[in-house]
Amino acid sequence: MNSDRLTRVFLFASSLLILMIAAGIVFTLVRGSVPAFKTFGLRFIVADVWNPTTGRESYGALPFIAGTLITSVLALIICLPLAFSTSLFMAEYFRGTRIARILSSLVDLLAGIPSIVYGLWGFYTLRPLLISLGVSNQGFGIFTSSLILAIMIVPYATSLSTEIIAMVPDELKEAAYSLGATRREVIFNIILPSARSGIIASYILALGRALGETMAVTMLIGNSNVVPKGLFSTGNTMASIIANQFGEAGGLKLSSLIAIGLLLFAITAIVNSIGKFIINRFSK
Repeated sequence: MNSDRLTRVFLFASSLLILMIAAGIVFTLVRGSVPAFKTFGLRFIVADVWNPTTGRESYGALPFIAGTLITSVLALIICLPLAFSTSLFMAEYFRGTRIARILSSLVDLLAGIPSIVYGLWGFYTLRPLLISLGVSNQGFGIFTSSLILAIMIVPYATSLSTEIIAMVPDELKEAAYSLGATRREVIFNIILPSARSGIIASYILALGRALGETMAVTMLIGNSNVVPKGLFSTGNTMASIIANQFGEAGGLKLSSLIAIGLLLFAITAIVNSIGKFIINRFSK
């Protein structure tokens, strides 16, 4: 067997293995969630009651779906201006300078910090600060967890956006400058149109991390199994409820937690599909 054929076989086997792993994950989640959907039907998705009392068990995923989407979207909204401004600072305004290299190293460092560390920092620093400002009586809630999520995903979005912006050909920018364009005009008429698909991809990846984040959110959201009534109320997310209750769950409750995992998988897949559609549309 020559080297080219061996390479093709290896690549095919690797791709097939990834496909089998993905199929195995879906199969396991579907099989585990069957009892929950068989008992509650599709109303499991929109039911807002989570009652594990024996003999009166009733489970619904709506509070956790709402908590997940609200915290993740709010975190992305907070992240957007911070990540975009920092990426422009490093890739365009101060590109190649010492301060840009230092800031890039700090961004990479922040991206590698474990989520539990962010959770501890938020609990002992961010939470007391919000209490002192009167944002929340206990410092727990949707807004607090969204803030810590935003801080967590800013390095991811910033690092990727910086790389994408830096890849815009200098010839395009120099041509615009030679025609009398200002820095702002070059950014909005040359850089952003050229890099928009990659920038969007960076924010979608950041949103994907926010959707599945567990420990930091668990420490700050309040872990109330109810639909959030506002940004400063407590709530729960899909990942948090699984982390908190999976170890002691059994029977129908365990199946309901697995069903929530399946729904989280589906939401993440939908978000990624929408992101790919947007990227393909903007890249044409």
